[in-house]
Amino acid sequence: MALKRINKELKDMERNPPCQCSIGVINNDPFHCKGLFNLTIDFPDDYPFQPPKVRFTTKVFHPNINDQGGICLDILNSKWCPTLSISGVILTICVML
Repeated sequence: MALKRINKELKDMERNPPCQCSIGVINNDPFHCKGLFNLTIDFPDDYPFQPPKVRFTTKVFHPNINDQGGICLDILNSKWCPTLSISGVILTICVML
């Protein structure tokens, strides 16, 4: 179920990418993606019922981003909802920056 949802969301993003954003699969594994903003996105096996793990792979100096690239964003933790999409998460990160 998770793989089907991830593939659908990736195809949706290819057709209609968020403004100034893109995402690609790492090593042909759709559970691990990378965006142009130097983010990694790791999907859990039970996605969309659990949030993806999103982090920056390069240093970003922002109060909501820790030294390891972890993002302090409620929709990636306690406020996650299965109706949220990767596109929406990326847009929220862009707005946060």
